[in-house]
Amino acid sequence: MTGICDQRHIGAVTTAFEVLAQPVRRSILDRLRRGEHLVGELAEGLERPQPVISKHLRVLRQAGLVTVRVDGPRRWYGLRVDPLEEVDHWLAPYRWMWESHLDRLGDHLDSMSDDQGDGRAC
Repeated sequence: MTGICDQRHIGAVTTAFEVLAQPVRRSILDRLRRGEHLVGELAEGLERPQPVISKHLRVLRQAGLVTVRVDGPRRWYGLRVDPLEEVDHWLAPYRWMWESHLDRLGDHLDSMSDDQGDGRAC
């Protein structure tokens, strides 16, 4: 089986999935999409204690999902998109399933007439 897949790619995707499994970490990444933040800003925005956010940032940093820029005593955390692009690349072959389901739903909704509904708004 060696040589079939690039083991580094599999390891990076697995790590990213494991790291992204935590909702707090996804929330941190969502905030970092808007730009760099200090750990205190993230903790305040997520209403979590700073030590908890620091631990999650360490995991994100080890997975390569965030960068740290030291500015004197402050540490600015930023988003690193390369690992997310690897996850996106891995998911690409599966998108046809979602797209075909959404296309079929759209076709079904387009074919429905107003009188086929039950009168309730969505």
